[in-house]
Amino acid sequence: MQKIKIKSKELPKLYLLLIGLVTIGISSTTLLSPAKADGPTNGGTLVYVTNASQLNHLDPQRVYTGQDIAFLNSYIFRSLLSYSPVPGSAGFNLVPDLATDTGKVSADGKTWSFTLKSGIKWQDGSQLTCADEKYGVSRAFATDIITDGPSYAIQDLDIPQDAKGNSLYLGPYKKTGQDLFDKAVTCNGNTITFHLNKAVGDFNYFGTYPAMSPVKQSADTGAKYDSAPWALGPYQVSNYKTGNSVLDLVRNPNWSQSSDSVRHAYPDKVEMRFGINENTRDQIFISDSSQNAVNYDQLLLPQNLNNFYNNPKTAARGNNQNSPYVRYYAFNISAGHLDCLEVRKAIFFAWDVQSLIDLAGGSKFYGTVGDNSIDPLAPDYAPTTGNVHDANFKKSGNPAYAKQILAQAKDKCPDTYQRVTTQGFTIDLPDNATSKKATALIQSAMQAAGLVVHFNPIQPGVYYPTVQDTTKQSDMSRSGWAADWANASTVIPDLFIKNGGFDLEQNWNDPAYKDFAKKVLAAQGETNRAKQTAQWRALSQFVMDQYWISVPIFNLDQYQWGSKVGGAQYWLPQGALIFTDLYLKK
Repeated sequence: MQKIKIKSKELPKLYLLLIGLVTIGISSTTLLSPAKADGPTNGGTLVYVTNASQLNHLDPQRVYTGQDIAFLNSYIFRSLLSYSPVPGSAGFNLVPDLATDTGKVSADGKTWSFTLKSGIKWQDGSQLTCADEKYGVSRAFATDIITDGPSYAIQDLDIPQDAKGNSLYLGPYKKTGQDLFDKAVTCNGNTITFHLNKAVGDFNYFGTYPAMSPVKQSADTGAKYDSAPWALGPYQVSNYKTGNSVLDLVRNPNWSQSSDSVRHAYPDKVEMRFGINENTRDQIFISDSSQNAVNYDQLLLPQNLNNFYNNPKTAARGNNQNSPYVRYYAFNISAGHLDCLEVRKAIFFAWDVQSLIDLAGGSKFYGTVGDNSIDPLAPDYAPTTGNVHDANFKKSGNPAYAKQILAQAKDKCPDTYQRVTTQGFTIDLPDNATSKKATALIQSAMQAAGLVVHFNPIQPGVYYPTVQDTTKQSDMSRSGWAADWANASTVIPDLFIKNGGFDLEQNWNDPAYKDFAKKVLAAQGETNRAKQTAQWRALSQFVMDQYWISVPIFNLDQYQWGSKVGGAQYWLPQGALIFTDLYLKK
């Protein structure tokens, strides 16, 4: 989620225009959750259930999946700003959270300042300070410890880099280059100022992220902070350990509703129960056996979707709507993996995407074949050419055409050809029931094209930390992405630029990368939105021409909840429920 590069005075008007464009595509969205009728009530225990063994991260600087951002920002963390916690397009509006306003930017767009509200307290009763905010931001630079989080601070702050593009500031633990950070981020009383290396007209949107949340230095335990972060929000962690069966959140006695216009603290307690068998999870919501429960997994097993949504009584306790996410498999194109264009293209055309969509619930519940890493809800989307629009593309796979392309690979990249047709290549997948069924479909499609494939199932709770580790990632990795905010500046750089935050392609040694990266940098710096949109569209076409990702799927989202849960509405910018509005009916 990244940059709109426009003059600061143009931002509000232009951004409202972008949101207007985004919401045009949402008119067909199915909203099954009714508006709150009797109003929220306090008390009780709200329970989230998930098949995952844990959350990816609790450390604010390491959280970078939309649902986890929404969940943790609703209950534990507070950041400089927030998206407005309301349904529909109004949810994209920025509102102050820890800051008194949505930020002040210099005329050249290279300096942003935020003044913190007074009287906000940590869970131990100590006052929040500007130094806490500065320290929290600094932690992102300790990339040996603070892994997997967004890298906007590293990209944008005016801190020199070495010849390889690595920051000369190594974070608050090593303190190497601390003086460089102290020049880029300054405190004056309760006002924090960020000095950037280029104009970033929408840098304040990054202020909604946990990565921009404060951390009290005396409470920081480094890697261990991932299990017990300190709270500024309405709840604090009372029980959590990686691999444990539950995350318990209790009310933070030092949180004040008067200082927080974004959140509520309706339940007495919030629990997340991990490791719930998938069919057991589904039956909880089909039978309404746990009336205070919410399905955190955003899905049901495909065979249970129709049972739930075709019954009006259960369907009223769920939603099914267009998602901001694009799902795909990332090709790892580093040396020794899928570093041959023709091999990637062969896999792309052999891929039986229709069977995989049908397995996951079909176009009614899972999504439709896409052509782009940019979602159609985003204003920078435009149809690409080639790939799924190629006359040789078939939704059920085209093994004959894939074999023709493999024949080219045999001459152009014999080592890679030999490996994928004899020893085989490996795909990373979350270890769940649907993925296990998907392996048979994928294997059948690959075998028909003369390809050998293996699978690496990974526990959902540690899936992304594993595949984001370049030493552990396999040849392909299941993935998905939604724009961090309404601009492809928060898609293309994040997914396909080294240190972009989510570059699972490991493409930085690909011969095509150098010129691509230069064009990305130019697009990031373009202040004319019409020109920038054209640049992102061209770069998105380039990504598809290089077959850096598999067949995209434009996704749908579902949540389900029990009959005692009130206030369930969809938060469009986060692709999640408005968690802070959930309460238990009396």
